[in-house]
Amino acid sequence: MTNNQTSAFHPKREVRLRVLDDGSCPVANVSPSDISVVILEAMAETDFKSVDEYIASQPKAVQGVLECVRNIIRKTIPVADEMISYKIPTYKLHSGAVIYFAGWKKHYSLYPATDHVVAALKDDLVPYEVRKGTIRFPLSQPVPAKLIERITRLRAREVAEVEKAKAVAPKKR
Repeated sequence: MTNNQTSAFHPKREVRLRVLDDGSCPVANVSPSDISVVILEAMAETDFKSVDEYIASQPKAVQGVLECVRNIIRKTIPVADEMISYKIPTYKLHSGAVIYFAGWKKHYSLYPATDHVVAALKDDLVPYEVRKGTIRFPLSQPVPAKLIERITRLRAREVAEVEKAKAVAPKKR
């Protein structure tokens, strides 16, 4: 098994993030208190022009996790347009937003958690907080690569179905 390792600077200590062959990113040598540096200060910069800028604005210890999430989404829907919408990273297919992600103080989130996605993945989502259209993943746990991939695929199908329905529906005059 080969692991790609990247280092991230943290004021308290160096943090090692590993991307495993299965795409997961376990966080090593990081306690929740280390990660819970104030991300809100970084988010004071709200005029992000790219996902690179958004991720770079986050604390170093969080950047690797967000980059991992970004890579999973990009690998799952490589033809999606990557942009900033609602001040967070967004991936669109055609004109529909497939998925958004954001970093917070103690977690990162994926949006939207539609009823269909939550129902289809209810057993897999049990360890995570799911409410109000949001799935929250603790920064202190490994990134669930396969689950994020499945969420992204389901959302891409939902967006495609909406686009297909719009194309078939008669135009209103």
